[in-house]
Amino acid sequence: MKGIMSLKGHTRRVVLAGIDVLCYAVLCAIYLGIDFLFLEDTINKQEVGVYFINALILLVITSAFRIIFRAYTNIWRYTNTSAYLNLVVSDIVGGIVAWLIIYFSIDSTATSQILALASLNLITALSARFTYRIWYKNNHNSDSNNIHKIPVAIVGAGQIGALLANELINNKNSRYRPLFFIDRDTTKMGSYVSGLKVYPENEKTIEFIKTQTVSEIFIALTSLDSESLSYLHQFYSKTGCRLKIYETPVKEIEGNEDITPRRTIRDFQIEDLLFRNRVDVVNRKTLEFYSGKTVLITGGGGSIGSEICRQIAKCHPKKLIIVDIYENNAYEIQQELIRKYGNRLDLAVEIGSVRDRVRLDSIFEAYKPNIVFHAAAHKHVPLMEHSGCEAIKNNVRGTYNTADMAEKHGVEKFILISTDKAVNPTNIMGASKRLCEMVVQCRIDSKTSFAAVRFGNVLGSNGSVIPLFRNQIANGGPVTITDKRITRFFMTIPEASQLVMQAGAMAKNGELFVLDMGKSVKIYDLAVNMIKLSGLEPDVDIKIREIGLRPGEKLYEELLMKTETLTKTDNNKIFVETDTPYSREEVEEKLAILDKAVEQFNEESVDSTAVKEAIRKVVPTFHDPEELNKDVK
Repeated sequence: MKGIMSLKGHTRRVVLAGIDVLCYAVLCAIYLGIDFLFLEDTINKQEVGVYFINALILLVITSAFRIIFRAYTNIWRYTNTSAYLNLVVSDIVGGIVAWLIIYFSIDSTATSQILALASLNLITALSARFTYRIWYKNNHNSDSNNIHKIPVAIVGAGQIGALLANELINNKNSRYRPLFFIDRDTTKMGSYVSGLKVYPENEKTIEFIKTQTVSEIFIALTSLDSESLSYLHQFYSKTGCRLKIYETPVKEIEGNEDITPRRTIRDFQIEDLLFRNRVDVVNRKTLEFYSGKTVLITGGGGSIGSEICRQIAKCHPKKLIIVDIYENNAYEIQQELIRKYGNRLDLAVEIGSVRDRVRLDSIFEAYKPNIVFHAAAHKHVPLMEHSGCEAIKNNVRGTYNTADMAEKHGVEKFILISTDKAVNPTNIMGASKRLCEMVVQCRIDSKTSFAAVRFGNVLGSNGSVIPLFRNQIANGGPVTITDKRITRFFMTIPEASQLVMQAGAMAKNGELFVLDMGKSVKIYDLAVNMIKLSGLEPDVDIKIREIGLRPGEKLYEELLMKTETLTKTDNNKIFVETDTPYSREEVEEKLAILDKAVEQFNEESVDSTAVKEAIRKVVPTFHDPEELNKDVK
């Protein structure tokens, strides 16, 4: 048995077929012996010859149909009902074909004989497989094998739960030992699935689990939305067990193929508890738009830029160019893409700043990109509040320089990455991004199609609250929040990159794209959930401390300038803000005022007073944070 288990691929299939043939030969000999010893007075050599010919034809035809129906490709210790049904169907079809051949060409009286041999052959094959499965289960699920495995409970006694249980039970390398199921379906109560008893999910569930030896709980349910995940996490966290999700695979589109990732058991993530469902906005048509194109991404080593690089790489671009001033980030995404794609991806990395027009000009001249994603920017609000001049030089002038190069070198589309902080900004960083939007939107007369994409905070991006909270929790706390009332819109890095790519495919000229992000999330709730995800209790194991609003920070963010100017696109999750853009001349006047402020900054001071005063003049929607925060409760 162990020798058979160690065989792989073609050799294993040949051995299994050989075992079937051997069993069939023994079966034929027994049948012949019974037939002639007990039912016949004399042995007729001619009849014996015909019998063996008939038996051989049945063997060849049945074996052929087993191969055709791929009965030997199954690994029988892991098999299911469909595999057994497949074997039955192959033998029935094979038996009928063999009978027709024998009946019309050899022996029209052999019907009962063929029926008996075919039936016995099928029963023998099924019995051998059942016996092997029982032996394997008993041999590999003994107490000695399970004693060191982690005991788990499975929530969901449906198809997904049964699949998980079978995988854990039958895989000798599994680290887990399932004990029982929990399910809301009252018709399943007290029954057994995959040999495990099903218990109800009710008010007694938590106490029941605490009386068992369960260490971890696996959620194995289909179509789980964010609300359901939040409930399950909150409910089962009371057991003190570690919670995990048996994730249903989501198809990914790469080039011309749909790729279904393998199901995995993973920990709960903060994205699961954002009180809204993930938004998928990219489709095959969108990805095909980038196929064969030369795509340049500024800030390509950053959180958003690097994810755009990954998504573009899947689309089989003609060439991908990463431009970044920070060589470490650029190197990391370069090596990642080389490891994954090798020579299949034409990749270039250029170190340079968007402030440097000469360097940008040489890069655009060398590669002649079709599409540009402009993700390079300073984004940290408190730092830019102090060093406002750098926000203007890097964000505003950097966008202006890159847009100029795009026009000069005939780029087809230019997509700016913007932020919800650009709406009624209360800080220099947000105002600088609003000015970036003006720079892009004023170019409606250009042969290059310009557009901007605006979204909220990106989970897990460099400098976001997620890494900050995670480090604070790891260090024993406290977790610091500026104000318990503060709310933000959140999206995942894949959502952000998909939105940018969809906008790039849809952009015509001057649009400002916005994603419907659902409800905003309280930062306090985010902190509480992250502490719970770490298996700790908020304000017991880890304290949450308010430290007060930072300079330029407001209690809430907005995604739109004016809701009455909002229009839908073909994708019902993406909208376009169609506010009247400034003219090129008006934008140039605004930039001249800012340039003067930057010059004064360089000569007189290290603070941002002059820059902020200039911003008040050129960004009409700029507010002091106190104006917007005073009415928030």
